[in-house]
Amino acid sequence: MKQSNVLVIPGAVILVLVIGIFLAVRPVESGHLAWQTDLPQALVRAKAENKLVLLSFTGSDWCSACKVMDNEVFDQPEFAAYAKTNLILVQVDLPNFTPQPAALKAANIALTTNYDVEGFPTLIALKPDGAVAWRMDGIMGDLGPQTVISPLSALKKL
Repeated sequence: MKQSNVLVIPGAVILVLVIGIFLAVRPVESGHLAWQTDLPQALVRAKAENKLVLLSFTGSDWCSACKVMDNEVFDQPEFAAYAKTNLILVQVDLPNFTPQPAALKAANIALTTNYDVEGFPTLIALKPDGAVAWRMDGIMGDLGPQTVISPLSALKKL
């Protein structure tokens, strides 16, 4: 019988190779921020990790100033690095056009009322016990990562 020079590769080996190639070429999300939507869970994490909670009140699909905040502060690597080690991030979004689950929408409206938010963007830093430590209403003057990092860093020194 004639021997074939065809190499037979088991299916499991092919699967491992395909997964390895996929993982090697997938994009790395540099500076990606992990925003939560559940404040009570965020406060539990903040206590456990000794971090501040940063609430970002936004209208993600309609608020132009919120989009500036995203681009000039939140999307910057400097802010992402600071947030990773110092903050638990919570987005409180009140979009006009993007559907939200009813429970999330109700919770976000309640938080907006509870913290007396009258405009967007509004940032509120909470201590791990839930007490308000810092607040920024709207955008004033030059904006960049240090606009938020500097006052939050000063809180750690108190």
